[in-house]
Amino acid sequence: MSGADETPTVRDDRAGQRFVLEQDGGAGELAYEVEDGRLLLLHTEVADALRGQGAGGLLVRAALARAREDNLTVVPWCPYARRWLHEHPDAAGTVTVDYHTPRRNL
Repeated sequence: MSGADETPTVRDDRAGQRFVLEQDGGAGELAYEVEDGRLLLLHTEVADALRGQGAGGLLVRAALARAREDNLTVVPWCPYARRWLHEHPDAAGTVTVDYHTPRRNL
């Protein structure tokens, strides 16, 4: 994310069930499902051009914002999102996070 003052925007593509970030010709997304009051975080993918610049964290933060707005419990099945939430307890503490529900085959 090249511009020092430029903050990328994450869009919640509810129809596509994914949070999307597009910046500097690269893109990232966090796929999810909403089920029974839970926001299931499935998979994070970020273009090479955006790696190491906090793009994945912005996607997880967008998921947390959605969970707060819609009163959803976050279920981080995505390994990246799970690790990020453990590494950022201040952000994770703003919502209910369920680390124990086993991932089902999708």
